[in-house]
Amino acid sequence: MQGTGSPAAYAVAGLCALTQVSRAAYYRHWGQSAPLREETALRDAIQRLALAHRYYGYRRIGALLRREGWCVNHKRLVRLMREDNLLCLRKPLFKPATTGSRHSWRVWPNLARHLAPMAVNQLWVADITYVRLDEAFVYLAVVLDAFSRKVIGWALEDHLRASLALGALEMALTSRRIIPGGLVHHSDQGIQYACGDYIARLEAAGIQPSMSRAGCPYDNAMAESFMKTLKHEEVDGGDYRDIDHVRSAIGRFIDDVYNRQRLHSALAYQSPMEFEAIKPLAAAQQPMAST
Repeated sequence: MQGTGSPAAYAVAGLCALTQVSRAAYYRHWGQSAPLREETALRDAIQRLALAHRYYGYRRIGALLRREGWCVNHKRLVRLMREDNLLCLRKPLFKPATTGSRHSWRVWPNLARHLAPMAVNQLWVADITYVRLDEAFVYLAVVLDAFSRKVIGWALEDHLRASLALGALEMALTSRRIIPGGLVHHSDQGIQYACGDYIARLEAAGIQPSMSRAGCPYDNAMAESFMKTLKHEEVDGGDYRDIDHVRSAIGRFIDDVYNRQRLHSALAYQSPMEFEAIKPLAAAQQPMAST
């Protein structure tokens, strides 16, 4: 057979002749069934990813789909997730106080407000939150590297003494090699961070303290964002028996999920460890940029 048509066209023509079906009827049936098969496959992929990442919204599900080779408009993705009841749900919880700013310790100026870190170990942010058990509260202190959003130190105890925050700081200092004088540590004005023991440990390591303005959580928005993520993706769905159980569960979430797997929109939908891996750690000696 000669001609300019494609082999696929000849195959379709031959099959239509054998089955006594017109080519118009074949293509009409294909146009009706192929999109349905494609949407079924897409729904299957969305459901699989949404169930594996219960608290991901459409943006992160979309990023995972792109990694698997799907090209889907965000409006279509939202529609499919809404139709299949896969949009993440959030619930408010009672929030006990975790810090007290009424104290006689020095309140340090806010050095982080206009800093944009260009590498790791230039700006750390710290915060404390609560975790509710059946009949009590326990408290979590964390330290994050502002460059990569990675949690580099954390501690969980049943009290709010300064040793809680110091435990998270010691883990961060153990896990990182810092340059004295090149790192700013930012927190709120809570007594755990302003007290003499904590400030003395920062100064001994050559770290400059920085504190948010009173009553302004936006000054420490990055730490607040992590706490929100932790509550929505781990704590709100947890049923913890005791402090050992919650410590194990949160440690697993921080190490295996948040630092290694969770996609961050601020990091071009990469995890903190992925983001750090593509940036030269030696760049930590670069000066910080002001915004």
